[in-house]
Amino acid sequence: MTASEPTGGRSPLRALLVLALPIVGVNVGMMLMGAVDTLMVGRVSAEALAAVAIGNVYFHGLIMLGVGILLALDPVVSQALGAEEHEGVALAVQRGMVLAALLSIPVMALLAVGEPILRALDQPRDVLPLLGTYCLILVPSVFPFLAFNVGRQTLQAMHRVAPVLWTIVVANVVNVILNRWLIFGGLGLEPMGVAGSAWATTLSRALMAVLIFRVARVDLAGTLRPWHPEALRVRALWRLFRLGLPIGIQIEIEFAAFSTVALLMGTFGTVSVAGHQIALNLASLTFMVPMGVGMGAAVVVGRAVGRREPEAARAAARSALVVGAGFMACTALAFLLLPRFLAALYSTDAAVVAFAAMLLPIAGIFQVFDGLQVVSAGILRGLGDTTAPMLINLVGFVGVGISSSLWLAFRTSLGAVGLWWGLVLGLSAVAVILVLRVRVALRRPLRRVTVDATPALD
Repeated sequence: MTASEPTGGRSPLRALLVLALPIVGVNVGMMLMGAVDTLMVGRVSAEALAAVAIGNVYFHGLIMLGVGILLALDPVVSQALGAEEHEGVALAVQRGMVLAALLSIPVMALLAVGEPILRALDQPRDVLPLLGTYCLILVPSVFPFLAFNVGRQTLQAMHRVAPVLWTIVVANVVNVILNRWLIFGGLGLEPMGVAGSAWATTLSRALMAVLIFRVARVDLAGTLRPWHPEALRVRALWRLFRLGLPIGIQIEIEFAAFSTVALLMGTFGTVSVAGHQIALNLASLTFMVPMGVGMGAAVVVGRAVGRREPEAARAAARSALVVGAGFMACTALAFLLLPRFLAALYSTDAAVVAFAAMLLPIAGIFQVFDGLQVVSAGILRGLGDTTAPMLINLVGFVGVGISSSLWLAFRTSLGAVGLWWGLVLGLSAVAVILVLRVRVALRRPLRRVTVDATPALD
């Protein structure tokens, strides 16, 4: 492989798919764990489904900033590998683990007091006791979840996604088994319901953290042992934190918009929350594909910029946008044509299924916009443009999306459904502006982004 042909002479589309498809598999596998939880606990009651739904939203809302910060390992590990600085790779991984431990502390504290916080946010009273139990049991899963992400980011920087895929496959199988046993009982164990689902999630996350470093022990040999005292240097940890913070903020803005809608849905009652969770879970599963395409696009476009091949960068960007939007157009048709069938896969409660079936066609409308915005953000990361996507997300999701959701839900007759129409408006605004930003950026002379001793924040 030469410097001018980092993809082995493949076409831009093929190079993108070869890189993106394994990442898509990992993303879908991560989402399947949540889907299994909701599918199985939905057979218990609408209250149980709502508790797990809100609990998962609350957990991810707390932890996504930390996950984004740990994405700083991508450039740090990649650069150390490119320079064949094996000690630098080890230091990056060890500092990532230290950051994961530090970031776990506030998340665990907020999970432990989840019930009073969610009560103050006016969540359904009949769900709060179950919700408090669910959040409390998830506390031990926080550090394993972040530690897994340290291993995942390191391996993706090494272009070794297979160990991550195997870890996700095994963890999903174990999660299904534990959910079936702990939620419904058996083998001498009484049914635990929501608490059983929480324990299945916590144990599966612990397994993920252990397994990824075990399966990839050859690739990760020497990253955690011997321990380097320099890994605890405050200045170096602060630089790693600052490098990842803008990425975390961008992720948190988008997630916060969807989480806010989920919390607002709680004010309309248990059935609305459960139906919302079904529709959102299906939309989130399909979103994993363009998300993986966007991650692949960031790498392929970035390599083209490094080779000073603007036409290759433009071709890769076009391919990514077509793949991302094309896939989401197909899922949009499924949501528009089969809403009741898809909703019935999650629950036997007629009211819950009916409400979810009302939301799924709306999800079908925003599918294409969702694919365009996440792929565009990946292209812009490859071009070194990260500040603009963060600001565009802020304006689109908060300024347009949330404000529209509030007005439509509480100032018009649309009610709970209005919350989703607000999401459509927010996603549309973000997608259109990001696509325009990509078009303008690709017309300009492409410049490499370098990171010196003090990492650049853009």
